[in-house]
Amino acid sequence: MFKDHSFKTRVTALGGMLLFSLLVWVAPDLQNPNGQLASLFNNNPTVLSVTFLDVGQGDAILIETPDGVQMLIDGGPDASVLPELAATLPWFDHTIDVIIGTHPDKDHIGGLVDVLKKYQVDTIITTENTGETTTAEKYHDMLMGEKAVVMMARTGQVYTLGASTTVKIFSPAADPSMLESNTASIVAQVRYGEIEFLLSGDAPSSIENYLVETFGVQLKSEVLKLGHHGSKTSSSENFLTAVSPLFTVVSSGRDNSYGHPAKEVVERVNELSIPLVNTAEEGRITFQTDGVSVWKLPN
Repeated sequence: MFKDHSFKTRVTALGGMLLFSLLVWVAPDLQNPNGQLASLFNNNPTVLSVTFLDVGQGDAILIETPDGVQMLIDGGPDASVLPELAATLPWFDHTIDVIIGTHPDKDHIGGLVDVLKKYQVDTIITTENTGETTTAEKYHDMLMGEKAVVMMARTGQVYTLGASTTVKIFSPAADPSMLESNTASIVAQVRYGEIEFLLSGDAPSSIENYLVETFGVQLKSEVLKLGHHGSKTSSSENFLTAVSPLFTVVSSGRDNSYGHPAKEVVERVNELSIPLVNTAEEGRITFQTDGVSVWKLPN
């Protein structure tokens, strides 16, 4: 089903010396056998970091595994993702191992156009739902010209990021090219040890209900990114109860015209006594886990 990835060499400069890191990919096992070297630049090489970048009204989530594999899920609406990445990644790092574009709306893939211009990317996970906007067309053109391995997301796929972290795809279940873009969103669960992060793009409550009926307790995750920036079209009580998160996250812009997060969603989360954090209020938000517990870093 998947093609083998070719070897990629990272060359970085530090203190006048050259460090060479060889990154091997085997799909769907996306592995980094030289994690010991990559982890030299990780402040704590025993933890997974998941950072919700401050890109305004949009989604951009950077995942860094203990052995140095990096995944970016969405890129926000524009080039504002670039200074966020520059502030999060080492200055010499111009590669991102895996990109997921959850669906072709501008507030999710607009910034990925700029990311693909600046960073070398090995693997891109997307769907057949390509959209009809100028931004979506530009992203598709950049994607095809990146010389990366391109994979179509499907329910049941499990990708391994290095030796420690997995990414499980819950949706879409089939070719979503004819679906409305939000309905076609990739829903993925990142797992490290016993800790999971559920990242649902803009999936509406109809998809949430399907996921609850189909997967049940498999959805349980310690951190949930609320769908569609906290819109009332997502985050049903049924879904929140099934996921049973310790934290919920909204990625939205300050004073956005959509009123995200919706009052009823905030009330629903509060009634379930689940803490909610919002990039509109806190800026960049980072969670870390050692595989046993999860915590939010102070801002």
